[in-house]
Amino acid sequence: MKVVTYVDDGTWHDGNPMVLGPMTQSTWLGSLIFDGARHFEGVTPDIEKHCARACASARTMMLEPKIRPEEIVELVKDAVSRFSGDTALYIKPMFWADSGWIYPDPASTRFLLNVFESPLPGGAGFSACVSTRRRPAPDQAPTDAKAACLYANAGRALKEAADKGFDNAVVLDPIGNVAEFATANLFYAKDGVVHTPVPNGTFLNGITRQRVMGLLRKAGYEVNERAVTVGDLMTADEIFSSGNHGKVQPVNRFEGRNLQPGPVAAKAKEMYWAFAHGDA
Repeated sequence: MKVVTYVDDGTWHDGNPMVLGPMTQSTWLGSLIFDGARHFEGVTPDIEKHCARACASARTMMLEPKIRPEEIVELVKDAVSRFSGDTALYIKPMFWADSGWIYPDPASTRFLLNVFESPLPGGAGFSACVSTRRRPAPDQAPTDAKAACLYANAGRALKEAADKGFDNAVVLDPIGNVAEFATANLFYAKDGVVHTPVPNGTFLNGITRQRVMGLLRKAGYEVNERAVTVGDLMTADEIFSSGNHGKVQPVNRFEGRNLQPGPVAAKAKEMYWAFAHGDA
């Protein structure tokens, strides 16, 4: 797997450069943030939004970016040019603090851009179960940032699902409503109407989520943001995810229910691909 990394001293590296140490504040106190974008089939959809969100997440975590989103976009273009044009890539801008005691010293904020080969998942879909883990409330964790510290619990939810024979997990919010999948936002369709959990501060209102909602509404679908229960998913006609890693992916099994990839997910993916390639 080819990997390229730009570090804020102006250097490019192949592979995985060692830039954080045991005394780095973000290494041991968890203030690192990242964002994720995609390059595939010669396009890099919504890259400006991802770079802007990276800077916003950094500020939420008390970091202070010394680079503007527009400058990150230019570095992304440089990084992408170092791969063959048909390679699917994962694009990961990151900010962290070198120093600080418990909370980071914003003046010590560092930046890197990491880009690596990462094939898009196939279209067969994935299975999911309900996790015993919960998304935290906004006063319990930095839920308004794409903070690395939040992914430890997502990892526990995924491991729990894997141990049960599932690919992913539906994670609930603190009061027991559906928040999202462990790794992506969640949609379901029932009788031709699309539903998705209303952003309530416990999960990120994803960039791809917002894009998919807009495209489905443009296609004439009614899309409702509301409280979603596990019971809703048990009676759904189809369930699917939106997220940077897989874009739009159908669920083929939820708990004990086998599901077929449905027409709404197929339409969402079709329209997303058209948007990404400038056809919508």
